[in-house]
Amino acid sequence: MPECISCGETYSERRALLGYNTCLPCGDFAAREVKWCTAPINKSNYVVITNKAELTMLNPKRTS
Repeated sequence: MPECISCGETYSERRALLGYNTCLPCGDFAAREVKWCTAPINKSNYVVITNKAELTMLNPKRTS
């Protein structure tokens, strides 16, 4: 049985075969920590932004 890299508990072999290296509770916790949004780029497409500083830099009318 594979062991979770976060907590050390064993988890399903089927989950490991799918490429996950964490148990379901640890994987759910890590997924909920990541915040993201999509933003349009001028004369381009939408991109995924995970860093708030990058998002504020995209605003052409920012004051600072």
